[in-house]
Amino acid sequence: MSLLSVQNLCVNYDSIRAVKGISFTVEAGETVCLIGANGAGKTTTLKTLSGLLPATSGEIVFDGRKLHGMPAYQIAALKLALVPEGRGIFTRMSVLENLMMGAYNRSDRAAVQREIDDIYTLLPRLAERRQQQAGLLSGGEQQMLALARAMLSKPKLLMLDEPSMGLAPIMVQTIYRIIQTIAQQGITILLIEQNVRLALSISQRGYVMEHGDITLSGAAQTLANDPAVQAAYLGEL
Repeated sequence: MSLLSVQNLCVNYDSIRAVKGISFTVEAGETVCLIGANGAGKTTTLKTLSGLLPATSGEIVFDGRKLHGMPAYQIAALKLALVPEGRGIFTRMSVLENLMMGAYNRSDRAAVQREIDDIYTLLPRLAERRQQQAGLLSGGEQQMLALARAMLSKPKLLMLDEPSMGLAPIMVQTIYRIIQTIAQQGITILLIEQNVRLALSISQRGYVMEHGDITLSGAAQTLANDPAVQAAYLGEL
């Protein structure tokens, strides 16, 4: 059984059908990317999976549980975590307070503290700024914080919406090294990314969305070599 199975998912914004009956799966331990242009329905899909938007029709099954109609807080408790576009940190709270919010549903406080110490070792910038207001961090530091906060929820599936958006190239490299480290720990990742070359380079499989539909799918390397994908997203013929 797939960790995540989406079948015939439709999502409407008022009278506009933003997602038009898509189906896809994510297996445990995989990194899967969902790629496409702005307005393709990618962010809408992730918001629906996490309970932030209602599905109009279709079925979402995560870790054997049907998610239809389940509120976002219950979905989060099932260990499905979203790092949203724009990061979604609590800007007036400190770095440490943001991290603790990631562990809100956990009772193993000693383990949480050990994991925070590990995060500080991996990401010393966060350690240096642990008492600083999160809103005062740079964009890259905020993205690090959003990733670390999500990891403290011990996710079975980590969904990332445009983690490179608005970041300088050197910081994009840093963020993607962190994502690869997370993947190497066995965490399943569903990634939305406009930097298609980068997304395909770290994924095992991918899906291409256009105008609310999935139009292509396959192994990441196969998609990277597909002439249509190259022409549309990679600047190649």
